[in-house]
Amino acid sequence: MKAGCEFCSSPGGAVLWQNDLCRVVRVDEPDYPGFCRVILKRHAREMGDLGEGERNGLMAVVFAVEAVVRETMKPHKMNLASLGNMTAHVHWHVVPRFEDDRHFPNPIWAAPQREGGAPPERAKRAEALAAALAARLGE
Repeated sequence: MKAGCEFCSSPGGAVLWQNDLCRVVRVDEPDYPGFCRVILKRHAREMGDLGEGERNGLMAVVFAVEAVVRETMKPHKMNLASLGNMTAHVHWHVVPRFEDDRHFPNPIWAAPQREGGAPPERAKRAEALAAALAARLGE
């Protein structure tokens, strides 16, 4: 644990699933229901700081989360990103993208392309993610 690190001192969102290596959280972004983060439980700044087993285990979870979000949310496209410029703690963003989302086709961190938010049915589908993750990854 590193003092001052957001992901060491808090879960980083509502925890949907976790194991000894990492946790999957729902990101509080009303315009992007289904947006998840996969966060390494121990503090490490870069993927290269992880041993091969940790890297493989973390990526297996990232790919499982991508598949679950894709199946549950039915997006036009999936975005996976590991940036860490704002929070230097290994984590992956798993973002379902829709052609009518506020930023499409640009990254969600860019200037919005249109007004409005996500249709309510997307938030309803996102409510099924925790159960779908448990079914895919185990309790």
